Amino acid sequence: MKFTPRTPPQHNGNKNDIAKPVPVTINKVLPPPPLSAKTKKEINIISKYFHPKKLSVENTTKDNNARPGKSYAQASKPSVNTSDVLKIKETFPSLNVQKIDQVNSIVNGQDKTRPRIRMTTKGPSRKQIIIPMSGENVSSFMKNSSLHVANINRNLRNAKSNILVDYLRSKNPGITVITNKVAQQWDMSIINNYIKNSSDINSLQVDEPRLPKSKSYLKITGIPFFPHPNSQERLTSNDIKAILKQNHIFNNISLVSKPRVIKVSPKSDMSIVWIDIWDVQSGKNTKMLINRCFNVGNFIASIRGANMNPRVSQCKNCWKWGHATFSCKIQGAKCIKCNSLHKSEHHREFGWYCKANPKINLPRLETTKGMPCPHSFKCSNCHGDHQADSNLCLFWRHRFNREWYQKKYAEIHVNRSKSFRSEVNDSPSL
Repeated sequence: MKFTPRTPPQHNGNKNDIAKPVPVTINKVLPPPPLSAKTKKEINIISKYFHPKKLSVENTTKDNNARPGKSYAQASKPSVNTSDVLKIKETFPSLNVQKIDQVNSIVNGQDKTRPRIRMTTKGPSRKQIIIPMSGENVSSFMKNSSLHVANINRNLRNAKSNILVDYLRSKNPGITVITNKVAQQWDMSIINNYIKNSSDINSLQVDEPRLPKSKSYLKITGIPFFPHPNSQERLTSNDIKAILKQNHIFNNISLVSKPRVIKVSPKSDMSIVWIDIWDVQSGKNTKMLINRCFNVGNFIASIRGANMNPRVSQCKNCWKWGHATFSCKIQGAKCIKCNSLHKSEHHREFGWYCKANPKINLPRLETTKGMPCPHSFKCSNCHGDHQADSNLCLFWRHRFNREWYQKKYAEIHVNRSKSFRSEVNDSPSL
């Protein structure tokens, strides 16, 4: 369709000759009908054309050729040897490209990751309060534990506190108060005042309460093993404590146990000091101390991180190693002395060694009350003549070697299953 411009009409100056306007009729065009909604399948088919196209092998090679030359650091890296890759592919035909690349990097020594030092352990839940006290106070206070829990909760409600005590638990060296929330300093002071004012215990043998914390492991290098000149006196843990107290770096830092001092080597005159400090799970105190230096006489000592090696836990219910007390699966409790099914504090009442037995060939008399048990103990782990937590036990000596426990208990389970099968095979058939 062509468009022709409209020219205005011409006239000779007479008004009568002016042409009248002709009305023009415009035909209205109807709008197109709306498009039908597309299904999900059609949308997925269409949407794939809008994703960025993946570069082909040819395009990537072109881009790599267009890039500038490699730096000295990149050029120094070892290149991939195609013959090694082909040998790995022939040996392991089922591996994909990524696995072959990983195997090749391990064979060529390129996958040497630096070991990460874990210095801080994860402590127990902070929904508990540890109150150190003597053993006599613990035994007398735990006799009326349910009454004490009710009285403590009453005092907390009167003080409009948000926490409540769930239960009490005796734990060396004191008691542990389990709460429903993390206690504040005001809450701990209320509980501490009630315990100290209780008539069951001696308040002079009760220490200040505290929340549980994590442990961090550090080592100090650069300290001489013989600190005093012209003397063969060795460096002791008390000397280390005095040195740490004099230095401002260790302000507000509390030690878990005594520092341990060892020689760097048998022929060296320098030492390594291992210290364990109380910390939080984020390792706040450790980050403040790590890589710092201080003076020890004419020497400069430096603080380094040490890899944590927490000991294997021993259950206080069955006295086996490898699991905690709260995760023990036996229903009753076992004695630490004779491995019988009774608590350790009831050994004199229920232990068959100390009870009288007149029916046997050699009648056994009852052990005199108030006297310690004169009989030999039986360890539940190595079956030796000692208590289950004794340092004479073979299991106690390997308490820092978790792999040893796994192998030992695996052997025990295998031997137990073999003995059970032999008993079944030897039993008479019905």
